[in-house]
Amino acid sequence: MDINQLRCFIAVGKELHFGRAAQKLEMMPASLSRFIRLLEDDLGVRLLNRSTRNVSLTLEGIKFFEEASRLMEQFDALELRFKNGIKDKRKTLRIGAIDSAAQGIVPALLNLFVPLHPETDIHIIEEKTVNLIPKLKSGWLDIIFFRKPHVMDDALATRFITREKSILAVPANHRLSGIKEASITDFQSEPIIIPDRRTRPHSHDLTMSLFKSAGLRPHVAQYAEEKQTILSLVAAGLGVAVVPASYRLMKSDRIHFIPLRFPDQLAGLQLSVAWRKGNEDEYLRELLRLMNEHKAELTDSL
Repeated sequence: MDINQLRCFIAVGKELHFGRAAQKLEMMPASLSRFIRLLEDDLGVRLLNRSTRNVSLTLEGIKFFEEASRLMEQFDALELRFKNGIKDKRKTLRIGAIDSAAQGIVPALLNLFVPLHPETDIHIIEEKTVNLIPKLKSGWLDIIFFRKPHVMDDALATRFITREKSILAVPANHRLSGIKEASITDFQSEPIIIPDRRTRPHSHDLTMSLFKSAGLRPHVAQYAEEKQTILSLVAAGLGVAVVPASYRLMKSDRIHFIPLRFPDQLAGLQLSVAWRKGNEDEYLRELLRLMNEHKAELTDSL
């Protein structure tokens, strides 16, 4: 039994005439008759009384007609609902962010956005800039919060947000853990954990520039790629690290974060936002509007 056989039987049951039913279904009477016979064979029961002049439903046919009609109404309603695109109206917004933004500005921004659009499904992916840009270009992401490289693809629109402050991460029992602010001279001889430049060029260069500005060379204990790895190495007492200020949100009894004093000529880690040019999605535009209107409060703690 298939849906076409049911549709043919219902048409005949309504018209009680093979010719009119066939015309309504835009098919040949012989083909219609064959569909009905196949249905009866599948069910093992006779549904119609046929004569040269009349067609009528058997007792079994009457019962089957009622059930089949209800089933066909549900089937047609389901088909119509999806053909017309009346699907789940929830909108998906896909956000990519580097680790510091995923902990800092993105949650604060969503606190403003979600109450205005509670129906939105928000997907957040935390990645390094080198991985976020291809995902944005391909359409896999709608917007990214990242460190802007020197060369940007012309297909992407960007907006500068702020420069993030950096702090010094030291083991909890470190000799510097009790000071209120640190400068490069306080940890110039300490082993230091530095981000890998291939994947975190901005953070790497900032640390190296800090030492260079003081005429010093860092004693690099370890190069690391992931933030959790950097902090784990610090917690294990293998060195100190210059990290974005948002890392202090990752509270740990084994790590102490100290405000860091930078020379005037050194700027912080720039944070930018990017999206595809021509993307007029209303929720993307709303997110950008909120970020622009509330920029001061969103970046105050960065």
